[in-house]
Amino acid sequence: MRERVANAVLFQLGWLACVLGGNSLWLLLALAALVIHLRWISSWAAEGRLILCVVIVGTAVDSVLRYLGVFRFADASPLIPLWLMLLWALLATTLRHCLAWSARPWWLASGLGAIGGALSYYAGGRLAGVQFPYGEAATLIVIGLLWAGLFPLLHLMARRLAP
Repeated sequence: MRERVANAVLFQLGWLACVLGGNSLWLLLALAALVIHLRWISSWAAEGRLILCVVIVGTAVDSVLRYLGVFRFADASPLIPLWLMLLWALLATTLRHCLAWSARPWWLASGLGAIGGALSYYAGGRLAGVQFPYGEAATLIVIGLLWAGLFPLLHLMARRLAP
């Protein structure tokens, strides 16, 4: 139980550091949360492949959304910012720990993904200054629908990539 609480706290700390700090030295705090997770709660051997896969999938999904103009960042890169990639790595650390309860049944993961995904993008967008050119409501509905499918997929990856 303590490990799940610690995992949740580390994720929230990392989330805030990424969203509030952007591509600044605040990323060191988020990186420290990831390293602490891998040293005290899990290990690279147990979760390294999952973290890498989630970062790849998340970077691809968010980069496509960026390309389609669903959200706009201050920089002009075709990929999402580094802070958002690190956020995907931090999310991966929760799938077998503090969010493991949401994996089954699939509709629970889907519902949590729809609501939690949209709320996370809303809060992160507000705090990080990310713009939603198609409007907030339309963007959050699309993101919610996307995450209704994506979150169960991430849980499936967590099961399949287990050591």
